[in-house]
Amino acid sequence: MKAPPRVVTPGEVVSETLPLSPDSVKSFATLVNDLNPLHHDEAYAAQSRFGGLIASGTQPSAYFMAMLATHFSRFAQPLGLEFNIQLKKAVLAHDTLTMTWRVRDAWWKPSLNGDLTQLDGHVVNQRGDTMLLGTATILVMPKPGEEQVRP
Repeated sequence: MKAPPRVVTPGEVVSETLPLSPDSVKSFATLVNDLNPLHHDEAYAAQSRFGGLIASGTQPSAYFMAMLATHFSRFAQPLGLEFNIQLKKAVLAHDTLTMTWRVRDAWWKPSLNGDLTQLDGHVVNQRGDTMLLGTATILVMPKPGEEQVRP
């Protein structure tokens, strides 16, 4: 009997760096209609407990989730199924985030024609502070016409 195709490798690590600027914080918050002045008004934010602009929680969360789609779409067809994101600290404008996901488990699901994949992730800033924690379940399918994408 032929072994099922493997798309994802348990233990695989995906990591990216995201530098934030005040302009990116303001633009992203505007794009998602988050009008909290902590994301737009530098004078207001300077008087807050954060001492300056902070990113909308949707910004690091969106990049954190999207990096999985970007990574796996290079060689397969990924589909996000479930994400749990914990915001641990406010992300400041000027922070540089290192976002990392690790494949905890992956198994071939014949009825979905792909690897059901569970991941654990974390985001740290340039000071090593944990900013976000996450878990994800995604489906990673071979591209059409490809039986086995990766060894």
